[in-house]
Amino acid sequence: MGLLTIGAFARAAGLTPKALHLYGRVGVLAPAAVDSESGYRLYDPRQVPLARLVAQLRRIGMPLAQIRAVCELEPAAAAEAVTAYWRQVSVDTAARARLAGLLVDHLSEGSATVSRTNRTVAVRYAAGCDTGTVRDSNEDVAYASERLLAVADGVRGPGGGAASAAAVHALTALELADGPAVDLLTMLAGAVTDADRVVRELATDDHQPATTLTALLRSGTHLALVHVGDTRAYLLRDGELSLLTQDHTWVQAQVDQGRLDRDEAGAHPQRAVLVRALGGGQQVEADLALRAALPGDRYLLCSDGLWAVVDRVALFSTLSAAADPEHAVRALVDAARAAGAPDNIACVVADVLAV
Repeated sequence: MGLLTIGAFARAAGLTPKALHLYGRVGVLAPAAVDSESGYRLYDPRQVPLARLVAQLRRIGMPLAQIRAVCELEPAAAAEAVTAYWRQVSVDTAARARLAGLLVDHLSEGSATVSRTNRTVAVRYAAGCDTGTVRDSNEDVAYASERLLAVADGVRGPGGGAASAAAVHALTALELADGPAVDLLTMLAGAVTDADRVVRELATDDHQPATTLTALLRSGTHLALVHVGDTRAYLLRDGELSLLTQDHTWVQAQVDQGRLDRDEAGAHPQRAVLVRALGGGQQVEADLALRAALPGDRYLLCSDGLWAVVDRVALFSTLSAAADPEHAVRALVDAARAAGAPDNIACVVADVLAV
């Protein structure tokens, strides 16, 4: 069989001539020959399987540059590449679904929430870190500004301090970004992906650093919360202290599955073993939430160097008694040191004020 015209080849492959022009232009599927006089593109019938493969890859949304790379592989390697691509698509889709669900919940709160948050607020904040009484180095980072509050706890070992610093630094670019509240979660999700990549790049032949991260990003009266690991976020509102995050630890997973109770978890030798962290595992998965910032709220972000040695009752009383965030941070660090402070301590306290 001789060469086929572009129309005949398009019909045989289930494509359109326009698509074939595009694929030829980007180097995915070049014609077998081009008539020197007419300029007509001619295709070899043996190119039909390749054309059909390109069409199928386009149907699953694969970018043309990636398709070009896949088409150059042997079948087994091409199958692995398609599997890896679809795995990433599934992860991204799940992340977008979570964001969509959070936004739907937020927008469905109705006019009552809008009336409570339709005001101008400011944030007064303080941050503090302490090495503790046992450690000789600090892997924790505490950061606070008008728009961003963050705490990170680097996993002890080479690069732990660099990992926590890199994670927080990756979020600071968001302080300059300006957009509606509904964009906060998307911005944070992207920044956490960037932070995970940066932390992974700190790896050496002998060690892969990792870090936890808990942060709040503010836009007007809205706060977006992102959380990975066992750093925590608390909210003191109307005389009640609420834990806003769930630890991503092995013992917490056992509690969730009913295999351990909370008392057993608190004393378990593996209570600090993380199941999620930036730089750890195959794919970072962060918890995201969108909250309303109300005047009178007091937020606490902290590492386990604080909450693991200062119990909930003491946290509540210290936060309730402190006149301002600066006094609260000092009192919390002092409480951790009084309890022995076997780990680094990092905490951020922020008050929401009406203006």
